[in-house]
Amino acid sequence: MDRQQVLHQFMQLYALQPERLSKQVRIEQALRQAITQQWPSGLRLPSHRVLAEAINVARQTLALAIGTLLEEQLLKTAHGQGTWTSRPVTSYSPLPANAELSSRAQRVLGGPGASMIQSGAFVPGIPDIAQFPMRKWRQLYSSVTVPQNALLLSYSTGGYGPLKRAIRDFLARWRNLDCDIEQIIITDGTHNGIELCAMALADVGNTVAMESPCYWGARNVFTAAGLNIEAVPWLPEQGHILPPVAAPVKLAYLTGSHHYPLSVPTSATDKQRLCDALSPAYIVEDDYEFNRDDHPNLLFSPQSERHLLVGSFSKMMFPGLRLGYLVVPRHLAAPMNRLRSELFREGRMLDQAVLAQFIFDGDLDAWCRRIQRDYLGRQQVLHDQLRSLPQVRSVSPPSSAISLCVEFAPGINDVGIAQSLLKEHLIVRPLSPVCAPADPRVGLVMGVGMLSGETLVREAQRLRRSLEALLR
Repeated sequence: MDRQQVLHQFMQLYALQPERLSKQVRIEQALRQAITQQWPSGLRLPSHRVLAEAINVARQTLALAIGTLLEEQLLKTAHGQGTWTSRPVTSYSPLPANAELSSRAQRVLGGPGASMIQSGAFVPGIPDIAQFPMRKWRQLYSSVTVPQNALLLSYSTGGYGPLKRAIRDFLARWRNLDCDIEQIIITDGTHNGIELCAMALADVGNTVAMESPCYWGARNVFTAAGLNIEAVPWLPEQGHILPPVAAPVKLAYLTGSHHYPLSVPTSATDKQRLCDALSPAYIVEDDYEFNRDDHPNLLFSPQSERHLLVGSFSKMMFPGLRLGYLVVPRHLAAPMNRLRSELFREGRMLDQAVLAQFIFDGDLDAWCRRIQRDYLGRQQVLHDQLRSLPQVRSVSPPSSAISLCVEFAPGINDVGIAQSLLKEHLIVRPLSPVCAPADPRVGLVMGVGMLSGETLVREAQRLRRSLEALLR
């Protein structure tokens, strides 16, 4: 690869980054994508001066970005020898034959997992970080001073009380739920909440019923916990396709007010029909994204003895926050709180205190209203570009969620299409890997959190052109 190719690709990737981000962050993300997706390991970069001039930034700005990539070990440097790439070993590398991993671990690693690419056009599941009111968030951090709040640096037992009260009030406003503070357990995000449910409520070898297509993260958590997975196909027009003979089910895991990854509204009546047929001991509902008007789609009831609700602030705010919650039946509150503390030694008290104040001040409500309006408009732009493509059976209707799904005609290789789009810096997830073996649906899952305005329109048009060529 010659220098001109390297410069061209770098300039192209830099131009794709959201303009709201700082120049340093845009450079970091462009270089990170190039190193992990395109450039070979050991590739010597052009000089810092040449790179800076190519994208019209100050050399100091470029140097700061280079420094970040050096810390991440994606770049290496030596005096008088320049800077060169150091591509990391990916998690998708085949396991050595003698790898001493459990069968459960190997099953997790053999399935779909988190993408190493967390930025780029249409990457699903990532909210709009650039527009989040980070200035207010930093102000709250500085106001929660350590000398007056030394306990915030210690372990917590059951979560920060004011945050539980804030979540209770937030759920009353947005989900029409009337629960007690004692029913709320603070978790380190959705995965941690699902893991706690699996550990507390099921034993190795028990069966968990999951929808097909499913959320890959939950499937991996249940697999790692040693549970058998009973896949139940879910069709937007028909609901759940019930199995002819249902095995004993310990847990039923369902998405909340709208389905993930199909991103269409669910039905409480249909979910109740499924639970009546399967008779699970406990029902875990993942309310991953929502708006104020869709709470009737929830099956969850705070008064039930077998319903649990999983929630997270990652999709609402920013993924790195890693704070979420469980709402559990009253008789499970004390033992699950204790189990949470015994297994995971909860902390993050400072983050919990800041989040509590953020909610009490009304900032989370204001942010949710604003960004949901934005997401609805962004989804409409993408929907209009995709709905008339050849081989497209359906596109999820525009909603206020981050993600949407386009379903193809049977037989389309969605995995191959996703890989081809990746080469064009269009980051999507194929649908088929999260469908049961007997579920033939294919398509793409994509997000709108990272793009807006003219950039979104331009990239949506580019996505349409790429798909037109791939679907012929």
